[in-house]
Amino acid sequence: MNSKLRDDLWQFKEAKKINNFDKAVFLGLTFAGIASMFYLTEWWFRGEHIANLFLFILLTLFFFYGLLRVALVWINYLRIQKPLEVPTPEENLSVAVFTTSAPGEPLSMFENTFKALKNLNYPHTTYLLDSTEDIAFKELAEEHGVVWLDLANIPGAKAGKINETLKRTKEDFILILDPDHIVFPNFLDQTLGFFKDEKVGFVQVSQGYYNMYRSFTAKGAAEQTYTFYGPTQMGLFGYGSAVAIGANCTFRRKALESIGGHAQGLAEDLQTSLRIHAEGWKSIYNPVIVSRGLVPEDFTSFCKQQLKWARGVFELLFDEIPGTLKKLTFWQKLSYLSIGTYYLFGPITAFFIFIPLLFFTTKISPAAMDFTEFIILGSPILIIALIIYAYAQKFLCDQKTEKGIHWRGMVLKYSCWPVFTYAFYLTLINKKIPYIPTAKIAVKGFMNPFVKPLIWYCILFILMITGVYIERRYYIPESELILTAKKTWAMIGFALIAFIQFIGGIGAAYKSLFIKAENAWSRIKVKENKSIIVKNN
Repeated sequence: MNSKLRDDLWQFKEAKKINNFDKAVFLGLTFAGIASMFYLTEWWFRGEHIANLFLFILLTLFFFYGLLRVALVWINYLRIQKPLEVPTPEENLSVAVFTTSAPGEPLSMFENTFKALKNLNYPHTTYLLDSTEDIAFKELAEEHGVVWLDLANIPGAKAGKINETLKRTKEDFILILDPDHIVFPNFLDQTLGFFKDEKVGFVQVSQGYYNMYRSFTAKGAAEQTYTFYGPTQMGLFGYGSAVAIGANCTFRRKALESIGGHAQGLAEDLQTSLRIHAEGWKSIYNPVIVSRGLVPEDFTSFCKQQLKWARGVFELLFDEIPGTLKKLTFWQKLSYLSIGTYYLFGPITAFFIFIPLLFFTTKISPAAMDFTEFIILGSPILIIALIIYAYAQKFLCDQKTEKGIHWRGMVLKYSCWPVFTYAFYLTLINKKIPYIPTAKIAVKGFMNPFVKPLIWYCILFILMITGVYIERRYYIPESELILTAKKTWAMIGFALIAFIQFIGGIGAAYKSLFIKAENAWSRIKVKENKSIIVKNN
């Protein structure tokens, strides 16, 4: 993976088309993987494996939830697809671009945004949905031919401003763009042609980034998105279930009007997508990179973003999805339920963290399994999963930038278990959190509420290992040491995995102290000839 800031980041990129050989590879690997899961399942449910019935039931539910999610990813890849062609847009379509500005967002960032939008090939009108109450945003917008709308004090955050603007405008097609994204000139050329099909409600393209070079967190945050915007969304498109993301999505006005406007909430993009699909509209996913934006550069900002998303998706899972399922196709039901339950990773990880701690303090274990047998039966699943993951990278949108071992993304995911768990708790007690735009500039700092649970776990792990050593060295008879060695080492190994991941998360937070003061967009120049280059490259 090459995360350096380079001129070629600003060149058009697209995912490869899948061929019959690729489909055969995915099918064969999926069959082998699911067969391996069946072998493991048959072994798992042996009566002698139950040590504590209640905990065993929880362990089983959570473990097989994880296996099911893996299997669904594989099945999704069986339908990887991209549009056969990108239709040429009809002439004289009425097109609007909505981008927003909120209090605290840096004015200097909008300079490139507006210049790039002015360079779009297809005729359009750009609107700045402004709630900053800062006259400088109005002046900058008008300097670049952008229609400025004063939308301060409009309720509903970003979605509220979008809906108010829909009332004030008439364009048939609306591109919703986050203000940190710098579009390529051919952006609309890659989306508008699909609306020749009157049933298409929205067209989503990939998201690319350009500030990954700034920090460990930025690299990891970007890595978490690569497979989603490549093979995952392509698979969803193959099943007629491609979803809208908060930026880079072009909507048909009639589709938005059919659902009463853009949905409002912390996961308003997914909610809007769900409602549009429920009304029978089709979605298109075109796996191309025609803009680049920013990812969070510091650990605290990343965790705040994840908290917002997790709380919003949980709210959608409990409040919106159940009543909408009957209007969706089978695969759309499966897709939205899978996305809606993604952040259960948090409380489930908390449970798995709890198991070794419980065992070493009380000797209570949910299962009495031979760890060697588990490794033997589970290894084929892990190996196949890794092979599929590696093979699926053929369908990333930008091979040079995105291909590789996304270990930083995995570290950040595991390190966010307290964030996801807290979001789940807030959902259960129905406590709202405000919609706050993700920070566009790195916030220096180490200690925060999100890193503290990681530190406490690492301290507990060290104390636990010390206690186990002392107990087994001085207090347990040799005969018992032999009998309990395998289970003890299995639990230590289990706890060690979390320890290593959390050390990575703590490291990411610590590195946030040393991020250089720089606005990533200050190194990008959008030229009048429609080219985009890196300054001093």
